[in-house]
Amino acid sequence: MDRQGNSYTFLYASVLVVLVATILAFVSEALNPIQKRNEGVAKKTDILKSINIESNKEDAEKKYEQFIGQKSYILNFKGEKIEGDAFTVDLSKEVRKPLEERQYPVYESHLENGDIKYVLPVRGTGLWGPIWGYIAVNQDKNTIYGVSFDHKGETPGLGAEIAQVSFQDQFKGKSIFDNQKNLVSISVIKSGAPKDPEHSVDAISGGTITSQGLENMLLNYFQGYEAFLKK
Repeated sequence: MDRQGNSYTFLYASVLVVLVATILAFVSEALNPIQKRNEGVAKKTDILKSINIESNKEDAEKKYEQFIGQKSYILNFKGEKIEGDAFTVDLSKEVRKPLEERQYPVYESHLENGDIKYVLPVRGTGLWGPIWGYIAVNQDKNTIYGVSFDHKGETPGLGAEIAQVSFQDQFKGKSIFDNQKNLVSISVIKSGAPKDPEHSVDAISGGTITSQGLENMLLNYFQGYEAFLKK
């Protein structure tokens, strides 16, 4: 074959593309279990953080097994348990469904002092992309024990502040329902606006859209978990 001809160039390029694609596919397949494990460890770390237990990639799995283990389940909109593995529920898919059709995972934690906490995953939309988190409520299924929020691409110093402890600590002790058991959720209020101490936190300065997205996320998912929380 003429190495200066178009046919040779096309064949050479085609073989090279196939070879590179094969190598990349092999590497991706080889790394997939490691990536999935890392994602699982990060998820367990966030769940533990919502119940105020610090962990890292070295001890997250051990602490998760200690405080939660197999005590997780999936609910439907009516608050009834349904079949499935709570840990594998993909909220990025569930959030696109109507409230009545979603799966609602619950992670039940039994702390060393005997207290029971219910960890509820939530997901919504910030300014630049998805935001998500875990809300731990006390055994009364009303008082927030702790939270953990994160994001994909919110602005550093502004919307990204939802991932900071100083913002998240505001949620501790807040109530989801009022005294008549009506769902109120938690409002994220900008500076200077009237506040309800039991049901609101301070918004992020300069992060109005992210703050509003987080408020909407909480209300949306508390509505989904409402039947369970009222039982």
